Amino acid sequence: MTPSNRLRWRLTLLYCIVAVLSGVVLLALVAAVSMSLSGDVSATPDSVLPPGPRMVKLPPNSTETFRDRVLLVPAIALLIMVPISLALGWLIAGRMLRPVRRMTGSLQQISGRNVHERLAVAGPRDEFKDLADTIDGLLGRLELALDGHKRFVANAAHELRTPLTVEHALLEEPLIDPGATVESYRANFEQLLAVNRHRGALLESLLTLAASESAREGGEPVDLDEIVSAALREREAPLRERGLRLAATIRPARIVGEPRLVARLVANLLDNAVHYNEPGGTVEVSTRTEAGRARLVLSNTGPEVPPEQVDRLFEPFQRLRRVADDGHHGLGLSIVRAIAIAHGAAASARARSGGGLTVEVDFPA
Repeated sequence: MTPSNRLRWRLTLLYCIVAVLSGVVLLALVAAVSMSLSGDVSATPDSVLPPGPRMVKLPPNSTETFRDRVLLVPAIALLIMVPISLALGWLIAGRMLRPVRRMTGSLQQISGRNVHERLAVAGPRDEFKDLADTIDGLLGRLELALDGHKRFVANAAHELRTPLTVEHALLEEPLIDPGATVESYRANFEQLLAVNRHRGALLESLLTLAASESAREGGEPVDLDEIVSAALREREAPLRERGLRLAATIRPARIVGEPRLVARLVANLLDNAVHYNEPGGTVEVSTRTEAGRARLVLSNTGPEVPPEQVDRLFEPFQRLRRVADDGHHGLGLSIVRAIAIAHGAAASARARSGGGLTVEVDFPA
């Protein structure tokens, strides 16, 4: 019995067993009725029979012979029905499992190169149609994930190739310059250190993004308001240097999660609000608990953000304006969304009228 026909054989045996049991029950009913009728006829005296033609009463031996003959025919028919039931059950099981075999064959042909193909089962809605539609939905999500993975790899390769090109140029310059001095070597080494720090920050961000996406629900009680207050104290100097005005409304908000990842989420939002702000602008931060959820809202002034571009900012390496060596890689909001999803939270953003961005993160309280 091959594994592909195992279910078909099970269904065939089930159909056969049901048919045989039905025949046995029917045979038992026939036997009970025949015994009852023969007993009644033998025990009925002539005096109680109605006037008219008399019923001929069979001798006891003849009655038993008649009953045996009556039972013999259904018994033979039952034996004949066993192979017939097996054959019919095999055909019916094969017909019922045909859509499953067809879907299995189609799925075996789908790989990473043709994940865009679908089963597209037609016909009335039944269990097989629902199963095929569910598989098509799963394939659609896998296609989106694979496309996102390909874009991520391409963007990461591009971001990592840029510092390598700069490093190569800085190392090559003094070698091809016969008049290079110690000062020029020192200047190049300082630039190499800056490029190295830039690449290290990029790798740390990538590792954080990977850790956030692989995190699972659970953790420990975390006071979101305390994490936000600590992050604001750490950024007092950058706020003063850029002349930014801070408006903070910090109310108690407790969540369950990983403190390190929650702190990184808050830090990324604040760093974006400071970096992409305008001199003399405003940063507004608030935490509160409402409707059974802990909410973090951060808003900042800054350049105009097209509303249709807001969702793109949550994708890795996506920035509205690319500036070389600005210390940002376009991973801030993608890390925020990954950490939010890992904690069962929802992260959303909207463009502010007059410029800037407002980001909201709703945690289960």
